Amino acid sequence: MAFVLTSPSHQPLSKLFLVIINRRNPNSNSSRSGFQRPSSSSSSSAVAAASVTPLAESGERASGSPSLGELVRPDFPILNQEINGLSLVYLDNAATSQKPSAVIKALNHYYESYNSNVHRGIHFLSARATDEYERARKKVAAFINAAESREIVFTRNATEAINLVAYSWGLTNLKPGDEILLTVAEHHSAIVPWQFVAQKTGATLKFVGLTEDETPDLNQFKELLSKKTKIVVVHHVSNVLGCILPVDEIAAWAHDFGAKVLVDACQSVPHMVVDVQKLNVDFLVASSHKMCGPTGVGFLYGKIELLSEMPPFLGGGEMISDVFLDHSTYAEPPSRFEAGTPAIGETIGLGAAIDYLSGIGMQKIHEYEANLGNYLYQSLRSVPNVRIYGPTPSETVHRAALCSFNVNNVHPTDLATFLDQQHRVAIRSGHHCAQPLHQYLGVNSSARASLYFYNSKKEIDVFIEALKDTISFFTSYQ
Repeated sequence: MAFVLTSPSHQPLSKLFLVIINRRNPNSNSSRSGFQRPSSSSSSSAVAAASVTPLAESGERASGSPSLGELVRPDFPILNQEINGLSLVYLDNAATSQKPSAVIKALNHYYESYNSNVHRGIHFLSARATDEYERARKKVAAFINAAESREIVFTRNATEAINLVAYSWGLTNLKPGDEILLTVAEHHSAIVPWQFVAQKTGATLKFVGLTEDETPDLNQFKELLSKKTKIVVVHHVSNVLGCILPVDEIAAWAHDFGAKVLVDACQSVPHMVVDVQKLNVDFLVASSHKMCGPTGVGFLYGKIELLSEMPPFLGGGEMISDVFLDHSTYAEPPSRFEAGTPAIGETIGLGAAIDYLSGIGMQKIHEYEANLGNYLYQSLRSVPNVRIYGPTPSETVHRAALCSFNVNNVHPTDLATFLDQQHRVAIRSGHHCAQPLHQYLGVNSSARASLYFYNSKKEIDVFIEALKDTISFFTSYQ
C-alpha cells in the first residue's frame, strides 16, 4: 500500500497552557483531584473524575494477595518518590525501564572493587573483570537460549547491533537486484542502516503494509518474499502498535527462499520468554536499558556459522589476531566484533539485570503484563474521543502492554506535558522513532503509555483519571 508524506498540521500548545497554569495556580500545588477551571467546565471535570471506576479493585487483589507490581516495587528506588506531593507514575517503559537496586549495586561494586580493563591484563583486577564480563555473555546466551556464548556480541545498543549486521553481512552479501524486506512498522534503527546499505550495494528495500486491524500484513509478507529476497528485517513486538508477530513462521517462510532473518527484539526480550533456537532466526538484537539493565550496552545474537563468515565492523584493539604494517588478521567471533574497550561495568550490570528477571521468571512477567496490558487497553478505550492504534486484544489476538493513542483535537505533546506537570504521570509523545508508520496511519505523532512488571492496575487508574482531567482542561478552551 502506498502512502503520502505529510507535514505537521498541529503544533503543541504546551508553552501556552503552562502560562495559563502558572497564572491560575501560582503556587503550583497541584493534586490529582483535578485542575481548577472556569465554572463552565469545572462541573464536567468533576463528572469525569467521578466516572473513573476503580476497576483495579476487581482484579488486582481478588485473591487478597499483592500483585507482582506491588511485590517488586520496593526494588526500584526511583519509583518510590514524590514530586510536589504526588507519587510518580512511570508509564514510559517502552523508551527505557527503571533499574532495580541489584543492578545499581552490581555497577557500583565493579567500579569500587575490581575496575579494570578486560582480556588484556594478568593481574587480579583484570582477571576478575574479565571473568564477570564473560559471565554476563553466558547469562545473555542462556537467557535467550543461544546454542553457545560465542553467538553473543556486545554492542553499545541495539542500533549498533543492527548496523553491525547491515555493514558486515549486508555490504558483503548484497548486490544490485537483491531485495531487503521490512515492514512499515519498523523502528528507525531497523530502517536507516539498510537504506545506507541499499544505496551502497544497489539492493532494493521492500515494505509490508498493515491490515485493517493495523498489524503487519502476513499475507503480503508471503507475497513479497521471492528468490530476490536476501534478508528480512522485522520487529518481534511493535513499539507503537503493540502487536506481536509470529517470527518463527516468518523465519520459516524466509528460509524457504534462502533469505536470512534479523529480528528487532527490543520490545520482546524484556517482557516474555524468547528462545532463538525455537524461533530459528539468524540474527536478533536487544538493548540492556529496556530490560532493567544499564544504558550503553546491547547485544547481537547471530548464528555462529554466519558470524564466522562476516568481516569486522570496526577496527582496533581486541578484534585482531595479529597486526602487521601492511595487513592484519582478525580474531574469531565474538571478539572480532568488539573493537576497543567495551562497556565493562554496564555489561556486568546487564548480567545482574538478567539474574533479577530470571529470579522472577519471564513467563510470570509475561502473564502478569498480559493481564495488565489488557486492563490498560480496556480502560483507555472507555475514554471518549481516544483513538488507540494497533489490534484489539482478544482470545486469539495478543497485544504487548502498551498503547499508542491520540485524542481528538489535542496534540499528544500537550497531553504528555500536562500529565507530567499536573499529575506526575510520565508517558511519551512524538513519533516514537517510527515516522514512516505514523505517516502510514495518517498522523504526525501519538501519545504512548507503556507498562512493565513493576506497574500496577492502580497506576493505570491514576493515569486514566489524569487523562480525563487533561482532556477536560484542553476542551474547555476550544
